[in-house]
Amino acid sequence: MIHVFKAAKQANKPTFLLLHGTGGTEKDLLPLANMIDPDAAVLSVRGNVSEHGMPRFFKRLAEGVFDEEDLIFRTGELRDFLDEAAEKYGFDRDQIIAVGYSNGANIAASLLYHFSDSLKGAILHHPMVPRRHIELAKQQGTPVFITAGDNDPICPRSEAIELEQMLRDAGAEPSIHWESNGHSLTHTEVQAAAEWYRKHF
Repeated sequence: MIHVFKAAKQANKPTFLLLHGTGGTEKDLLPLANMIDPDAAVLSVRGNVSEHGMPRFFKRLAEGVFDEEDLIFRTGELRDFLDEAAEKYGFDRDQIIAVGYSNGANIAASLLYHFSDSLKGAILHHPMVPRRHIELAKQQGTPVFITAGDNDPICPRSEAIELEQMLRDAGAEPSIHWESNGHSLTHTEVQAAAEWYRKHF
């Protein structure tokens, strides 16, 4: 997978897995990592799927309708890539915190849904429920920070609430931060994510 890696500036720091939104690149979320913890390592990845020339992490059938078969495949592909990257760059595979926006947040949530050992924690900006009617992988208190918009036209309020509950039922420790700026990624929610990070890590 096309990616950017930056080593940690301090020992024992986690690695941020940065996952962009539809049409983004591996460079889009680099400023977020710097705002949350400038000393952490960074692994920023570009999605392997192209939708009319726009990079994504998995296919969709329509707006808000995911191609579940491709989602499952791409989630496994990303997990394998994390294993390979940890070996290649020498960072601790058990200390990866995902930071995703929109489509990137959805694939990060899918990692939590399908694998118990995929992430140390996750910051999900404007995610949706990746899959329904499945038994989620068990999470042992994995901290998850969800940011959502009260008037988000792409990710309705109900999606964030349902996602939080499903993750909680699986044993994670999720919380939601609400914004009133639709689907846009705001400075205030990144600041809130940074505050949450400092409390948990």
